[in-house]
Amino acid sequence: MTAPTLFDQPARPVPAPAGAGPAPRTYTITLKAGLKLLNANQRPHHHQKAKITRELRGAAMEAVAEHDTLMTDLAAAKPGPLLQRAHILGVLHPATARRADPANWYPSFKAAVDGLVDAGVLEDDDHTRLLGPDMRLGSVVKGGQLVLRIRELAPGEQWPDLKAATR
Repeated sequence: MTAPTLFDQPARPVPAPAGAGPAPRTYTITLKAGLKLLNANQRPHHHQKAKITRELRGAAMEAVAEHDTLMTDLAAAKPGPLLQRAHILGVLHPATARRADPANWYPSFKAAVDGLVDAGVLEDDDHTRLLGPDMRLGSVVKGGQLVLRIRELAPGEQWPDLKAATR
């Protein structure tokens, strides 16, 4: 077992700038441990990849359904999506303490984010609505586990400027 990391701590709301209105909503979605995950370095048969993708999407929808606060907020937001814009931090809790590159599990995080869209948390996961998922490594969990930390982007909160420098 490894020592707890920053990403093992409960999510704390980010304070809104003075006069910006209420603090953005935050949610932590924890998928059940032991799910089969997709790794960008794997080359599974397309039927196997589709099956794992479906399972991850379904697991994310199930985790949303088990989150009481999120379900209450989703019901209040109907018929539209809960969040207009959000940032997602994806934490990979590996099954072992071996070295890991959490970005290699992007296909798993993508499937889980698609499950959030299916559940109505976001209307879509395109660049106008979603920043991330940014993948990080958490502590070891038996069987491995994905955790999604969702933070609503407040109205007027700007995206980072990622334009290349011009000469």
